[in-house]
Amino acid sequence: MTSLHSRQPAIVLVDDDFYSARLLMRMLEAHGGPFMARMSDPESAMESLMGMAAASPFGGPCLVIVDLKFSSTATRDFVARLKDEVPNMVVVAMAPSLDRTLRNELLDAGAAAVFERHAELNLYRTEAANIVSFWARCQRLDAVGT
Repeated sequence: MTSLHSRQPAIVLVDDDFYSARLLMRMLEAHGGPFMARMSDPESAMESLMGMAAASPFGGPCLVIVDLKFSSTATRDFVARLKDEVPNMVVVAMAPSLDRTLRNELLDAGAAAVFERHAELNLYRTEAANIVSFWARCQRLDAVGT
């Protein structure tokens, strides 16, 4: 017998705001997103993601979404640290705007893409659909069981 709770999530959301994380996960699911998990504490998330990468023949979850808000550089710092520890993991960042300077900082830190955290619901839905589309394009053709 296989437990569904033991399988590795295809997307991991690292978000320190419960309501923001719940909304994003619901939007991703509504747009056909895969099995997801949320981690709220950056330190335990880092440890868990490194463990997932070590235990998986594919290097961990297919996609990690980082949306930390406790400081203005929290997302950038987490992305840089995660990419240093697990360079082959696909990490994307959520940002309050797609301002060139902010976007370039996140990309330079190692984010594969930057998505905007919109306040308007329809724009937020569109961005969630873009994230699911990005996840679909990042799929490994030899991955099984995620």
